[in-house]
Amino acid sequence: MTANRREFLHAAAGIGALAALGSVTSARSRTDVEDNDVKPQRTFSISLAEWSYHSALQKGSMKHAEFAQVARAKHGLGAVEYVNSFFKDKARDTDYLKDLKTRADDQQVKILLIMCDGEGDLGHAEKQKRTEAVENHKQWLDAARALGCHSIRVNVSGSGTRTDHMHQAAESLQALAQLADPLNLNVIVENHGGITSDGAWLAGVMRKADHKRVGTLPDFGNFKISDSELYDRYQGVAELMPWAKAVSAKSHDFDEKGEETATDYTRMLKIVLDAGYRGYVGIEYEGSRLSEHDGVEATKRLLERVRSAAR
Repeated sequence: MTANRREFLHAAAGIGALAALGSVTSARSRTDVEDNDVKPQRTFSISLAEWSYHSALQKGSMKHAEFAQVARAKHGLGAVEYVNSFFKDKARDTDYLKDLKTRADDQQVKILLIMCDGEGDLGHAEKQKRTEAVENHKQWLDAARALGCHSIRVNVSGSGTRTDHMHQAAESLQALAQLADPLNLNVIVENHGGITSDGAWLAGVMRKADHKRVGTLPDFGNFKISDSELYDRYQGVAELMPWAKAVSAKSHDFDEKGEETATDYTRMLKIVLDAGYRGYVGIEYEGSRLSEHDGVEATKRLLERVRSAAR
């Protein structure tokens, strides 16, 4: 996720109001649908991050409650990653969460995680602000458990010196991990702009937090530290993979051969697999030249091609 999402969060308090689920026409047969439960254990599976459809969700042409069906019917994918901003006011709505889980189950779609934004700075210099941020995330741990997720994704933005910020972030992650552990959930951090896009710094946070429930969500493209500084994406992903509990395949555009123009997916996915990762790689399309549907499909084809070559 990039700055576009962060800007949207301030305006989107609850786009995911429950609506009657309209019919979604499938262009695929069941034989085209990926069965993530019988995947070869020496490679990765493919999931779909909800932010890939953020424009449709923001405009209201798609409802949050429809997303699992879209993933299955339109893309043949059996796992999704939700974004809390699309059901911001529903974290404690047990009926809504039960319905959401039923809809996903009906489509044989797993809900892997909730990407949590706008809940405070877990790396804030002030202890009280960090405590408030931890408290704000509790509801999403409960929601994630109700939906059958394995993790919530959090942010560790904050302030202070490089060392102080690292300590502050690690302290908050430890506090959240203690809450997550009894729920059998993980608390994972994405490289997400600013100092968090410094792979060495975020790896340092992981070492300092030092908890089995704390991990990373390496994103292929979120390595912008500032307007004038970009972190090497391949180095960054390699540094974060030892703690990875999810992976985000960021994409923006593709050349005539179907290759992503900013990221060498063959090189990047070799880093992922060489680290021993065998979980889901989530499509997160953020481009503008292709439609959201076509961008997701282009990313899926690329992931499938690289995966097939790696077997």
